[in-house]
Amino acid sequence: FPRSSRLQRGWEYDLVFRTGNRLKGQLVRLLFLEAPDGRTRVGFAVGKRQGKSHERNRGRRILKEGFRRLLPWMKEGVWVVASLRSGGMTAGAGEVYYDLARLLGGRGMLAGCWPGPDWECTEAGRKEKP
Repeated sequence: FPRSSRLQRGWEYDLVFRTGNRLKGQLVRLLFLEAPDGRTRVGFAVGKRQGKSHERNRGRRILKEGFRRLLPWMKEGVWVVASLRSGGMTAGAGEVYYDLARLLGGRGMLAGCWPGPDWECTEAGRKEKP
C-alpha cells in the first residue's frame, strides 16, 4: 500500500473521526470526508477492544487488501478511515472486500468505469494472474 495513499498523522485521523460522515456495513464501518488536500487517502483503525494484537493485525491486513483492490477506482478527493466490526474480525478477505465495494459503490465513491466487485481484478482493466 503506497505511503502517499495512506493517512499518516494523528490530526488527519482526528479530523475524519470528528467531522466525517459514517457508513456502516455488515462487516466494515467507514468514516469519510472531503479531502482538504484534494487527494484520496485511506486509514485503518482497529481498536484494542477488538481482540489481541495478532487478531487486530490480521484485521488491518484484511482491510488493506480490500482497499488495495479498490483504490484504482476510487474517486479523487476523499479521506476514508475504515474499521472492522466484530463480525469482520473473523470474516475472510473476500467477504470484507465485497462489503467495502458495496458501501463505496452505493455512496458513489467509485469511478464510473469500475467493473463491479471482482476479486480477480486489481488494476484498471487488468485481471490478476493465477
